Amino acid sequence: MPINVAAAEGTLVNRKELNPDASPEAAYGARLRRLREARGWTQDELAERMGYTGRHVSGVETGRKPPTRRFSMSADVALGIEGTGDTFERAWGEIRHGALLEGFPEYLGHEARAVEIRLFEIGIVPGLLQTPEYARALADSDVRRGTINAEKADERVSVLAERQATLSRTRPPVVLVVMDESCIRHYVGGREVMYAQLERLVEFAQLPNTVLQVSPHGIGERRPFNLPVNLLTLADRSVVSYAESQTQGHLERQPTSVLPLLASYHQLQAEALPQATSVDMINQVRRGSP
Repeated sequence: MPINVAAAEGTLVNRKELNPDASPEAAYGARLRRLREARGWTQDELAERMGYTGRHVSGVETGRKPPTRRFSMSADVALGIEGTGDTFERAWGEIRHGALLEGFPEYLGHEARAVEIRLFEIGIVPGLLQTPEYARALADSDVRRGTINAEKADERVSVLAERQATLSRTRPPVVLVVMDESCIRHYVGGREVMYAQLERLVEFAQLPNTVLQVSPHGIGERRPFNLPVNLLTLADRSVVSYAESQTQGHLERQPTSVLPLLASYHQLQAEALPQATSVDMINQVRRGSP
């Protein structure tokens, strides 16, 4: 049977170049294409294995059609990556949280696989350390102010629970946390909720893979950050950072931008209270002492 050269060439000419950095959906589609082509499959061949049409696979690969959980799970089975740490179902979960601040869904994917997590927070306890009641009090407060609806509040608490699961995985990351003193003195959810939250911080400090420090008010201008900062060390020893304001988040991978933040974080750790002293301060606040 003769090969339709014109049609084949047309397919190559019309092949859409993908930019995985354009969005989480674009990264999803580019990876799907890469894994499919690595196996020598056409879109129709992958689609047949998944129970979809080639047009549907093409739409997901080029970002014209958003992936669903069912599609993602089918892709994982067809490509033989089901149950691994980097599935399309996980990527779909990151996309699902697209209502979160820009850059944060992608950050979540990195956080779940990081070998070291460094956090700095002002005003509220970092999310990875929050109790469900503390997190719910914050979310409900945003609902009352009208900044989010009840559905978004539920999603926010759900996302937090998923994030915290990374701390109990088989090989948990090293987690280094520096909290501004305001985090433990700013009461959230009432006395009982705050008491349990402070107790949770003490328990966190006792884990073998964690360090918890308080940055006291007294260090003044020596505190290098005025906004929350998240730094992740990945398995290949590269470092990414994530910082956010009230309305916008930003994920940064470039070493020229990330390494100065890492250096400033080390300076912050040197200025902050040692862990034992930090735990003493937390216990004093928990007992109601000044």
